[in-house]
Amino acid sequence: MVKILDSTLREGEQTPGVYFDIHVKLAIAGILDELGVDFIEAGHPAVTEDIAKAVTLISAGGMKSKIAAHSRSMRSDIDKALECRADFIGIFYCVSDRRLQDYSTNLVSAVDKITSVIRYAKEKRPSLIIRYTPEDTVRSKYENVFSAAKAAVSAGADIISVADTTGYMIPGTERSMYEFISRLKDDLGKDGLAPFLEVHCHNDRGLAAANSLDAIRAGAHIVDAAVLGLGERAGITDLGTLLAVLSFDFGLEGKWNTKILPEIYATVSRYSNVPVPVNLPATGKNAFTHCAGVHTQAAIKNPLHYESLDPGRFGRASTIALDHMSGISSLQYNLEKIGEPADDREWLNAVLQKVKEVGKKGRTVDLEELKMIVKYQKELSGGIENENRVSSFAYQKG
Repeated sequence: MVKILDSTLREGEQTPGVYFDIHVKLAIAGILDELGVDFIEAGHPAVTEDIAKAVTLISAGGMKSKIAAHSRSMRSDIDKALECRADFIGIFYCVSDRRLQDYSTNLVSAVDKITSVIRYAKEKRPSLIIRYTPEDTVRSKYENVFSAAKAAVSAGADIISVADTTGYMIPGTERSMYEFISRLKDDLGKDGLAPFLEVHCHNDRGLAAANSLDAIRAGAHIVDAAVLGLGERAGITDLGTLLAVLSFDFGLEGKWNTKILPEIYATVSRYSNVPVPVNLPATGKNAFTHCAGVHTQAAIKNPLHYESLDPGRFGRASTIALDHMSGISSLQYNLEKIGEPADDREWLNAVLQKVKEVGKKGRTVDLEELKMIVKYQKELSGGIENENRVSSFAYQKG
């Protein structure tokens, strides 16, 4: 069964300009727990006292989700995370030749450092879940990654995370996450090692979700994601997009309470000052909105003609937009929603022309504005009729 680690509170805060107050972090963690994510990565306690306090309070919140803390391969970071009572500590250390050279060390020394810290953490708390991440995994020499991963598991690591730190991987090519996970899993298995495998995919090439799914197909057990795909640079895998595919297409319907996705997206968007993209799958404003006349006419009869996801599973509903692309069927559909059904073709055309005028200004007409347009058109029609009656009366009298 695939597990989800949400990193909105850790990776998400590495988005330039994003900071969550402690009370906001607690609220976000609570919604994530209700959503049903398996792990909540609450932060890197050694960075600031505020982050340490937030991790401590979230860890003490009695949540079903396991609470994770981020840590460098340093005993001081481990001590800080343990003080926060986290259930899970994620330790990272890059073993690429380039990074080792830049830091004037070598693979043997790096592996000694990594394993020493892992053993230290396990001795301090044997029940602790420990993840080791060879940062920039997929661009590092595979032999280095395998040596470090093998040693980390032997020292007590429960999880090995494959980090596509720069969004480098491309499905179906020689840089395939599927192939990388498959190879690592097989090679560890040959040595009698079976850690959980995790993936952390950045979105620099727009392929974070695709690479995450590739990893799952290859047998990865845990996938990192964040609300709005927040994170360094182009961010990481978007949580809502990932859950939509896993729920609909990977047989995991019901594992997560996806109906509260609108709530978590609205909350994170508000306090990060990052808007939800209107075209974001599952959670964007337009995700289940139909616009063009041919589309809307078919969607009104049966939404399945132009939808492959059920909006109800995400606390959403199909909508029919009104703008310059609209036709009579779209207008009638929305008029019924405001209690103004009509079949007078001349009047409908007059209302539709007004809707199109608004649409040409780059706006859609919502139901409130439609009520205004209806009222305006009724008053206009009434005024014309009155003028005609007056003119007719004057003519007859004359």
